[in-house]
Amino acid sequence: MEFFENRPRRPFVLFVHTWRWLVKSWERRRTRQLLLRLDDAQLKDLGLRRDDLGY
Repeated sequence: MEFFENRPRRPFVLFVHTWRWLVKSWERRRTRQLLLRLDDAQLKDLGLRRDDLGY
């Protein structure tokens, strides 16, 4: 058996999934922060209310 036949196919899959989860979390947090800075009229233009932001 050769070396390449015995190694795991995707050894870093856990790190990749963790990294993607961290990036998504950071983007959601950043989006919430930006939306919280908007006033109620601007949120209404977007079709949102203050209680839709999850805080």
